[in-house]
This record gives sequence, structure tokens and C-alpha cells, in this order.
Amino acid sequence: MTKGPESAHYVVAGAKPWNRRVFDEVIRAYPGAWSYVGSKDELAPAIEATSPRYAFFLHWSWKVPPKVLEATACVCFHMTDVPYGRGGTPLQNLIVRGHERTMLTALRMVDEIDAGPVYAKRELDLHGSAEEIYVRSSRLAAEMIREIATTEPKPEAQEGEVVAFSRRRPEDSAIPELASPEAVYDFVRMLDADGYPPAFLDHRGFRYSFRRAVLYDGRVEADVTIAAIPDGGR
Repeated sequence: MTKGPESAHYVVAGAKPWNRRVFDEVIRAYPGAWSYVGSKDELAPAIEATSPRYAFFLHWSWKVPPKVLEATACVCFHMTDVPYGRGGTPLQNLIVRGHERTMLTALRMVDEIDAGPVYAKRELDLHGSAEEIYVRSSRLAAEMIREIATTEPKPEAQEGEVVAFSRRRPEDSAIPELASPEAVYDFVRMLDADGYPPAFLDHRGFRYSFRRAVLYDGRVEADVTIAAIPDGGR
């Protein structure tokens, strides 16, 4: 017999500070026993020690080992309306394509990235800096976690055409030729989060990195950091 939420154990995994905050402020008070892991080395031991009903992944930077996927129901939160937008750096890929809203999707993790069946989807606004959006999505994911832990829905297979996103690389943060101040603003804000390489321009041996952009009266204002180009630009 499946344990109810009052007696079950759950694991929440997150790689970012805002994940830990939403766990401490919201999730840990849910019915049941809740554990948090913040690194890949902690994950397998936590799963083995607690035999959780679910393991929820708020923002995870590492591939989950097959033995963990087989040990429990692993649920990740992907920032697209899958099967549209499977793959890496979904937020940035959405914004450069002009999306203002998306779906936050809770899906069962399988060996193929972002291909598992879906537990739930909730609408997510994409305005603001990348970090503001990530915090917003973590809060929304916390609500979805409670719903899944309480109702234990059966996930449903994805339907529709698969559109895959390519993971962005640090060099992709170089500001390209853009058509408007609005496009420049979107490019800067979509990279403005802890742990992400900011938008930058290289000029005469120096790198100009931009954060905290605002769009005002047809112009972009932002904080800029100027430093020598890393490794001489190689």
C-alpha cells in the first residue's frame, strides 16, 4: 500500500540559493518528512537512506544517475510547454524567441532529457530578470509539489511535435547585433541571475559585462563591469 503524505518521505534537490529558500520557507512545512540536497554527491545517499515517495528537482545542473531514476519517482520542473522546448537553458531560449509567457511543467524524469510523462502544467510569466523569473518559478513549483505529493496523479505521456532547444554556452552571452533597445534589454535581463555568465561586449582588450537592466523611454540603462578580457580573448 502506498504511504499517504503524512507518513511518506520526500527529497527536494536544488542547485541554486533560491531553491533552498523556497524549501526552508514553504516546502519543509508540508505534511510528511522532507529532506533537501544541494549537490550531486548528496543525491544518491539521500535517496538510499530515505526511500522517498518522490524526489523533486527544482533546478538541477547534473544528470541524474539511472539507479536514482529507478529507485523512486523523480520529478523535474521544466520551463516550457513540452514537447516544445525540450533541452537546455529553456528560459533564455524562450526569451530570444520572443515568448512573454510559458508553462512550468512537472514531468517524470526518464533517461531521455525532458521526454518523460507530465504530472502538471502551470502558466509562468517571463517578465523581469532571469533571477526574478527563477524565483517565481521555484515558488510555483512549490505549489505543484504539494499538489503532486497530496494527490499522487498518474503522469500522462507528452503529445505533439518535439521542438528541441540547444544548451547555450558562455560565449553565447556576447551581445549580437540586435534591432531595437527592447531586444537589447531582453538579452541582458535573460542572463541576469546568480551563476550565469552575463551579457557582454568585448572592445579593445576589455570586457563590458551588463546586469540589472531597465528599459526606460526608448533606452536601456544597466550596471556595467569593465575588466580585462579573460585569457586575452582566446
